[in-house]
Amino acid sequence: MSIELSLERIRLLAPHLPPYSRPTVHVAGTNGKGSVTCMLSSIFLASGLTVGRFNSPHLVSVQDSILINEKSVSLEEYSLSRAAVETADQEHGTEITSFEMLTLVALQIFEKLRVDIVVIEVGMGGRLDATNFIPDESILLSALTAVDLDHQSFLGNTVELITKEKASIARKNRPFVFGIQKYAVVEDVARSVVEQTGGHFIATHLAQRRAWDETIDGPLPPTFSLDAESFRPPPAQPITFTSSAFPGSLSALLYLNGSYQVENLSLVLTVISTLMTHPSCASRMPSGFSERVLENIKIGIRNATWRGRLSFHRLTVSSPNPRAITVLVDGAHNHASSDALASYVSNLVTMLDGNPQVRTLRLTYILALSHSPPKTPRDTLSPLFASQSSTQLSIQTKVAAVRFTSPEGMPWVKSVPPSEIAATVRESVSGAGLWVASDEGEIQGQLENALEWTTAEGTEGEDGVQELVIVAGSLYLVADFYRLLARQEANPS
Repeated sequence: MSIELSLERIRLLAPHLPPYSRPTVHVAGTNGKGSVTCMLSSIFLASGLTVGRFNSPHLVSVQDSILINEKSVSLEEYSLSRAAVETADQEHGTEITSFEMLTLVALQIFEKLRVDIVVIEVGMGGRLDATNFIPDESILLSALTAVDLDHQSFLGNTVELITKEKASIARKNRPFVFGIQKYAVVEDVARSVVEQTGGHFIATHLAQRRAWDETIDGPLPPTFSLDAESFRPPPAQPITFTSSAFPGSLSALLYLNGSYQVENLSLVLTVISTLMTHPSCASRMPSGFSERVLENIKIGIRNATWRGRLSFHRLTVSSPNPRAITVLVDGAHNHASSDALASYVSNLVTMLDGNPQVRTLRLTYILALSHSPPKTPRDTLSPLFASQSSTQLSIQTKVAAVRFTSPEGMPWVKSVPPSEIAATVRESVSGAGLWVASDEGEIQGQLENALEWTTAEGTEGEDGVQELVIVAGSLYLVADFYRLLARQEANPS
């Protein structure tokens, strides 16, 4: 079954299942939903709460979408709850979609385990998304991350229309926390929707970047290096945040990569502040919640990790030139997220440019895209190939275009043919090496072959040379990478 946005089926089936009653934070938006939910979950967990989290799409296996205390639910637990939902669906002939099934399974698991709090990411849009059937009495607050153009064929062709769909998760007499936005019109539309709903509109307070302070943050980290054998990650981002909920101000280290994560963290901290202080929330939080947050919030921010979003990994490529490489994995799949990836890569270039021991950077993109009209390959990829400014670095760019494995339970998701990606690359960047997988036939092995192609030139540990492979364009390609990484870690020979 393809995507069918509607609440009709799930509302018909839900009364035949145990009712859902867990206190829930509901998060919509175009970009940043996953990062916001993972940071919230990490802070709740560090503060001693049992936490359920629901994200989509999954990375490696479908149960990865459902987490308890930051760990994927067991296959046994998932299978038991899925069987119960499937039985009810068959008995009542509701014919729910695969995402509606997954949503109900997640909520049944959270209810069965009686978790203290649940963080839910909207699947697509908001108003008609399956997660929006959750009863008002369970919603603590709703939150909106950055809104941009994506999924226009389902949500509308303008930012205004898309915002209206996403802001419609607002609930009567509940806070609606509004995140930092690229487009000014988003606030006007969202505020109107929230006011019409009877919700309480709360604008995000912006966290500020600050200089590294050794008295607070500890010693400065070592110099950033991409060398696979002695990789040293970019430093954490020191931030400060002021709110009436936090005495004085909050100073913390954010280890999620990317400057945009400071904006996501701003939304997260405004949500936490609201849960601590808003009358409709504070009375529904576990006893001692505010005190525990104040004691542990820095740990929660520090511990937050989000696989597949500006994540560094070490991978060994076996042939033709066996050696380890550093891979940056990012699920950038639309113009805005590609722009964020490009900005991050530019920052990496700046850091390397300041290192006199590094003269050459070999930069290889391995790309796959989902077929999602009216979005085109040019729309998504154009930010990646803007010229990199460098005073001393020689930057050598290569691009491999591949397809991804069709995700479990979503047969309608298709790859853009690699030849179309290649055509966009040729139009966008001159002089780049290019490797193009087949448009038809077997997908298995395309990512592995692309990785081997990246190492065909050069040798490990060349003097003055660092290299980075970037896997991006689709979370489904990111999933293929993590499957490959898991196989390698299970068989390290």
